Amino acid sequence: MTHNTFFIDGEEISFLPGQTIMDAALTAEVYIPHLCHYPGLTPHGNCRLCSVEIGNKSVAACTTPAAAGQHISCNTPALNEARKSITQMLFIEGEHICPSCEKTGNCKLQAMGYYLGMQDEHYPQFYQRRAIDASHASILLDHGRCILCDLCVRASREVDGKNVFAIAGRGTDAHLIVNSSTGKLIDSNIEVSDLAVNICPVGAIMIKKQGYELPIGQRIYDQHTIDEIGLQENTAKIPNQDDH
Repeated sequence: MTHNTFFIDGEEISFLPGQTIMDAALTAEVYIPHLCHYPGLTPHGNCRLCSVEIGNKSVAACTTPAAAGQHISCNTPALNEARKSITQMLFIEGEHICPSCEKTGNCKLQAMGYYLGMQDEHYPQFYQRRAIDASHASILLDHGRCILCDLCVRASREVDGKNVFAIAGRGTDAHLIVNSSTGKLIDSNIEVSDLAVNICPVGAIMIKKQGYELPIGQRIYDQHTIDEIGLQENTAKIPNQDDH
């Protein structure tokens, strides 16, 4: 199988035909910050944290095809400052109060804040009130924590084969919905074992009766940085629909 190369911050990266910049970089163990990307799922470029520069053009690494001879800038002060601003906006747009959240220590948004050196939220808090769907016996959906990464939507459709979730509305009116007759999880065919339940990077989708089973200090991002986990995820196998 033929391959070509491009450069990220001066480092030569090999890629295979059809790979995106993100895919090739992660395969080469070069981390590009991201929240809405997950290996094996169709990329959407929702969070824009993976924006890189090719010449004077800014592109999303997760959706841009790799091409021979590209010279890409990724780890620059300007790009990292933009990523920090995006992360700050995600924090203030929802209810992300880390000390009181069960997801603390296992939250990618929180870990990204640490990774980018975020010291405060910078922007005024929105304090939007959004519904909590606790109708399901085993799964909780907290709309106030959703960052519209679309991961649960893609995981449900592409891996679980269920199409439980969707994003409705546009712009500031965009929100996650449940594709059931009542719009509630209880009336969907979602299961705890679904990838859609376990892929949420924040505390929007939680499995009930598991809070704090693993003590704070022993959780994923208490032990590892998000770039380490991001590279590990790239080598993990996504379960096929037949595995469920």
